[in-house]
Amino acid sequence: MVQEKNDGINKDMVLPPIQQKRPALSWELKIKKKLTVPTCLGKFRPFVGQCCHQCTPDSLRKKLGQNSPLGFNNLLSVNETHTRYRGWLVRRVCCMLFVSGCKAYASPVSNRLERVCQSNRVKEALTAQHKAPEGGDCRGQINSLSPFLPLINTCIIPGLLRFVGWVMLKMGASMFDSIQVNLNHLPALHTASQEGSLLVYVYIRQSIMDCVLIPLVLFCRSLRVPYTICPFQIYSHSLRSILQRVGVVLLPTSALTEKDAEMDSLYLPVMTSLVRELLHEGQAISVGVSAESGQGCQWLACIRQLMKEGSVPDVSLVPVGISYDCVPKTKIQVGLSFVLQWLWSLLWRRPGGSVRIHIAQPFSLKEMCESGRCRVDEWLPLQDLLLPVILHNRAESVFGQRRVSWLLPSSHYASELKELATERDLSIAITLHLIFSVTSCMAVMCTSLVSSLLLYRHRKGVSTSLVCHDVAWLTDEVLFRNRDVGFGGSLVEVVHYSLSQLAPHLIMAAAPSRKDPFIIPRPSLAATLHLTLQAQIVTHAFISEAVGACAVSAMLCEVANSGIGSRVRTSDVNGEEVTSDMEFDVVLCQSELTEKALQLCHLLPPGFMTPCQSSQSFALDAIDCLVRCGILIMEEIPRDVPICDFWKREETLTWTTSDDPYQSDSDREDEEQRSYKISQPSQCPEMLFFLCSMLAGHLRALCWTTTGLDHLHTPLPEAEFVAQIHSHLCDTAHKKKRHYESCSEEAAYTAVRTLIDLGVLSEECQKEGVFLGVTPLFQLSENRQKLHRFISQYLYN
Repeated sequence: MVQEKNDGINKDMVLPPIQQKRPALSWELKIKKKLTVPTCLGKFRPFVGQCCHQCTPDSLRKKLGQNSPLGFNNLLSVNETHTRYRGWLVRRVCCMLFVSGCKAYASPVSNRLERVCQSNRVKEALTAQHKAPEGGDCRGQINSLSPFLPLINTCIIPGLLRFVGWVMLKMGASMFDSIQVNLNHLPALHTASQEGSLLVYVYIRQSIMDCVLIPLVLFCRSLRVPYTICPFQIYSHSLRSILQRVGVVLLPTSALTEKDAEMDSLYLPVMTSLVRELLHEGQAISVGVSAESGQGCQWLACIRQLMKEGSVPDVSLVPVGISYDCVPKTKIQVGLSFVLQWLWSLLWRRPGGSVRIHIAQPFSLKEMCESGRCRVDEWLPLQDLLLPVILHNRAESVFGQRRVSWLLPSSHYASELKELATERDLSIAITLHLIFSVTSCMAVMCTSLVSSLLLYRHRKGVSTSLVCHDVAWLTDEVLFRNRDVGFGGSLVEVVHYSLSQLAPHLIMAAAPSRKDPFIIPRPSLAATLHLTLQAQIVTHAFISEAVGACAVSAMLCEVANSGIGSRVRTSDVNGEEVTSDMEFDVVLCQSELTEKALQLCHLLPPGFMTPCQSSQSFALDAIDCLVRCGILIMEEIPRDVPICDFWKREETLTWTTSDDPYQSDSDREDEEQRSYKISQPSQCPEMLFFLCSMLAGHLRALCWTTTGLDHLHTPLPEAEFVAQIHSHLCDTAHKKKRHYESCSEEAAYTAVRTLIDLGVLSEECQKEGVFLGVTPLFQLSENRQKLHRFISQYLYN
């Protein structure tokens, strides 16, 4: 943790002038009169973005960046000090002068087309399609690859890049209040670029603005602008022509999405050869990945395959975390009319929200592959891990990691040999590690904090004064977990700014008898999904505590069902009502708690756990986190001899190797299992239920999907199956008039993939595509009910 200094480093972190000049509302005046708050939030700012100390220790030891924090820079705050000139005229054209002074690296195409055509990968693909010209004529190959010629001829023209950069800065000022860039690891990028390292920037796909912001930041810092693989379809020919001359690799015009493009057997070989040639030219590449669908993972697999073949010696991966106050909405297909309407709307609206960009420390892909920390030999299918527990009620789980092979379909590999399957799993492990690294360096915005509080802690409404209190508490908790926050200023300003950004999705009522207004999340599908999207980053920060809390909830469910402690809670998938006089006088065994947490780990969506940590270790950490939070306290057992008195103990001490990563000091205690009790302070149950609610949306979607299998006539095409499940989730939420966070498209897709991995659904490849159907084992209603009970035991509303 690095202490934040008040020396002007973070002067751009306060709220934008537009927000500060707004007239004060009545509720704001009441809060100011009632609350006494500190002048600044975030007294300690964590140093985020460092590479993994287990997988890439050599990259971590290089210390290419500064040891002291360099602060932040607002990309939109361009003035005459950023240029070499001074004067009143310079102040009016300073943005143009700044852009002209930024270094732009030219990348002519030269003979790239011929090199791509002569690659063995493209030749084999043409031969398989019977399109290979006789005698290996290069012109005949070019004619066969005519749909991909614009992709291959993508280049970067410095003059056009400077003009587009100036336009993007002007448009960014109309869209956002500020674009804050963390400067801590930029010296590392400059050093790596000067040493000739091949840089690949990896980010998580959220909006089309991701493809714009990363090149814009690097251009404004005089770094090499990367070739950006854009997953969106651009229809306008003029817009495509401009983008392809500033390094944007677009989809073919015949494909609507990446999946449609991959249906062409020539697309992946051509793109892999193009990536190879770009890296040979020393160019940087920007790739976006999606944890829900797995889109974008194929490019990382291609880069690793090129490195394994010896075409590329090594690549430095750079995770980039982008956080929005409000994620901009994006259409998958973008035409010229959409762009013109968007530009026209910018002239009549005020900037909305801020952006925080964290560029992490680069690390070696070769080192990560050779370190052996991302082990895939312990990966097992999900049905092998959980089906014995679900169907046969086996007490102990099978130790191993969940295999998520659907992140990288087998079509990217020639065969399913054991060696190639291991390589495929290793590519998936690297992708999962990158998703976790990107998420870890993303800043938690103030809108995310307020959204999580309204969704998970104050679903029935809360007063603004209590929101201020909880925001201050949650900010300290986030910073304590080594996560950065994307805001600053006084507490009142932060809460006022958050509520103004989330106003369309909230209901605020002010009665004359109340001292401050009352805030309620708007009970609609769109509002709940927006708040859920904003709160996802908070769930990532508290994932260990959330898993441990759900494990405690499952244990309490067993106690309630056994009749021993019926006052604790009642088991119901829709949630439980908790009274104020609730008592948790229950002793929980450590081994059983760990088992519950371990089983829940396997149900988590990809990206929550790093693959270099075993599931058992994560489950143990989840229970330890609850002890550190004060939710659990260790049950003291009376002993004749204190446990710390080793001289009087009769047991023989056992010695272990010091480099065992799975060994802990707690293992050296006596073999008797430890037990825990739930702490009794007044806020403990509320904190426990707050953490349980973070995973309720995902778990409830799994329960509703399992129930929805009764209403489907299978087999169905995969797209239609997911669409019907999504419709069922929406209908269920509308009937109950709550739990809308469980019926997003991403939740439906993730639930279907989880049921496929569990062996509930089967995939059958036909000529028309992939069809999904219920397996014979789960066509029995009894087995579906067992699965439903297993998932619902972790639920708490």
